Amino acid sequence: MTKEEIKQAIIGQILEIAPDIDEGEIVSDENLQRSLGIDSFDFLKILTALNEVLYVEVPEADYSKVDTLEHMAEYFAQRIKS
Repeated sequence: MTKEEIKQAIIGQILEIAPDIDEGEIVSDENLQRSLGIDSFDFLKILTALNEVLYVEVPEADYSKVDTLEHMAEYFAQRIKS
């Protein structure tokens, strides 16, 4: 999977969990929770959904490493089994 495909998967899950968000609101280098008004429960739901789609679990200790779309895509790209 390319990093761009991973980004699209992330965006898809964000839009599914928080359908009131417009895709244009998702800025690659801004904190997702703050910029989109996502609470910690929805953020956890996004990470859980991504685990089911991309087969990569994000431990709580790594939450700060997946705070933006760019960081999240990089995190998953490094861990996806080819």
